[in-house]
Amino acid sequence: MRVAVVIPARFASSRLPGKPLLRDTGKYLIQHVYEQAAAAKTASLVVVATDDERIRQAVEGFGGNVAMTRADHPSGTDRVAEVAARLGSDVIVNVQGDEPQMDPAAIDLLVGLLAADPGSDMATLATPLPDADSYRSPNVVKVVCDDRGRALYFSRSPIPMVREGEPDLAARPARFLQHLGVYAYRRPFLLRLAATPPHPLEEAEKLEQLRVLGTGGAIQVGRVAHAHRGVDTPADYAAFVRAYRQGRPRRAA
Repeated sequence: MRVAVVIPARFASSRLPGKPLLRDTGKYLIQHVYEQAAAAKTASLVVVATDDERIRQAVEGFGGNVAMTRADHPSGTDRVAEVAARLGSDVIVNVQGDEPQMDPAAIDLLVGLLAADPGSDMATLATPLPDADSYRSPNVVKVVCDDRGRALYFSRSPIPMVREGEPDLAARPARFLQHLGVYAYRRPFLLRLAATPPHPLEEAEKLEQLRVLGTGGAIQVGRVAHAHRGVDTPADYAAFVRAYRQGRPRRAA
């Protein structure tokens, strides 16, 4: 399969404006993301999708591919779909522009999931929930899967709900999973998804992936041992810079 990794990047951010162009490491933040994606064995193309001229210039400056998009997209998925419509790739991988420690092997895993399950429309990743606070937190998205590894539901609520006692987070294989927001789509499905109105489940939970499940789509879920935390705040970026200078990856707590 021909695989394109598309990285949506915008300049505006309420908590960290201009973060794609932060460069305390000597490289732009978006360059770190780009280089991690380009290291994936399955990626035949990596392209940054942006509506900002400053980001375009930065990406071209370090030799990367960039595609300009409309400025009125409501989500990164819509921005990725605009670029995907111009490409001839079979699979589109959406990697967030604030994930400078994205493991290239995770991208290869996503592509492999789609190759192994022709009936799935897209693939995503999950990791075992680290603690009971994460299980209960509405800021941590959970996913429940069937025996084939396909997603049954995503929620901000604790799922599966344990009626009696506490969740056994140490059990293996893990049943209590944290969803990680990286996706691989079959290109025709992504274009149809972007043209589909939001689903009531999606609007209730504020989770785009519920548009897929709510309209009958199939999502294969791969499992990884750890989550890499994205850069959302100045503190996140400072921690990434420290880890980069020390030459060791920073894992999510």
